[in-house]
Amino acid sequence: MENSRVSTFKVAATYIGTVVGAGFASGQEMLQFFAVFGLKGFWGLIVVTALFIVFGYIVMEVGRNLQSESHLQIIKHSGGKFLGPLMDWLITFFLFGALTAMIAGSGALVKQQFGINPFWGNLFMAAFTALTVLTGINGVINSISVVVPFLVTSAVGISLASILLMPLRTNPYELVAAAESVSRNGLIGNWLWAAVLYVSYNLVLAISVLGPLGVQAKNKNAIRNGAILGGIGLGVSATAIYFAMERNFEIVRDMEIPMIYLAGSLSYILQIVYALVLIGEIYTTAVGSLYGFSARITDINEGKAKFYIIGATLLALAASQLGFSNMVKYLYPVVGYGGVVLLACLAVTRFKLAKRA
Repeated sequence: MENSRVSTFKVAATYIGTVVGAGFASGQEMLQFFAVFGLKGFWGLIVVTALFIVFGYIVMEVGRNLQSESHLQIIKHSGGKFLGPLMDWLITFFLFGALTAMIAGSGALVKQQFGINPFWGNLFMAAFTALTVLTGINGVINSISVVVPFLVTSAVGISLASILLMPLRTNPYELVAAAESVSRNGLIGNWLWAAVLYVSYNLVLAISVLGPLGVQAKNKNAIRNGAILGGIGLGVSATAIYFAMERNFEIVRDMEIPMIYLAGSLSYILQIVYALVLIGEIYTTAVGSLYGFSARITDINEGKAKFYIIGATLLALAASQLGFSNMVKYLYPVVGYGGVVLLACLAVTRFKLAKRA
């Protein structure tokens, strides 16, 4: 039985794939949460890497102990009677919001890159995501873990190539000054708080997959090593994109999908390839979000679940017409505030588990 369970690599890949999405791979998250703080944003990413390792492990370990099928068991156990229902509502809401953002992001991408009506991009992503989730948790894990190596390699590769090959148009000190003088999102505040919010809203999204993933893992070593590899992979990838954004800040600061611009500056073929990769990144987060949302509102193993999955997808398709960048700018930080409470509850829960051991 244990040989059929999820390996360390798949744990790490699924973790990365659940977090990495349109906001990450487009460059928008690094731009709004870290590049705007200049070099201080780099210290924020070091904090991010450590927090991803620690809390990724905690979520999977608690999920394994509780044999969770969704985020609900973890939330009830960690938050208690008062905070549990509030966090449950927050996570369920954000899962649907993230699904909507991913569908919206696919439309924005095909419009910018290929000149296609964004609705067709929205429809394609919605349909493909629903079909994957209808196959169950194994289909979710397999689809994400297969796609992730290409996603991370491409994002890091484009970022490093832009840093090494594109000419620096401005003195580095002027770049930092330009970043630090830009009008920032008042919801984010300083670089340290930006790091905490970034991890908290991502874990709010990822917990619905990480909890069941802990159950599916081979053993506790696979969970621990998967959390370490996943956290480092996320941190390194984010840092590469951050430096690319920082180096080209004055050019990309107002772009919807800055990474596409950087890829196009290197090669048109590379731009097309990265656009396809970005669609894959959007897909992995959409799949995780739809699975988590559906598992919360119904028994995912029952026949009626397919109606909830299809219904949720259609609602998200309709809501996606609100636009992608607005969701990254406002929805993510707001959910991050609620996610801080979740991180605190998870830390307390892990402490209690350690005392019982």
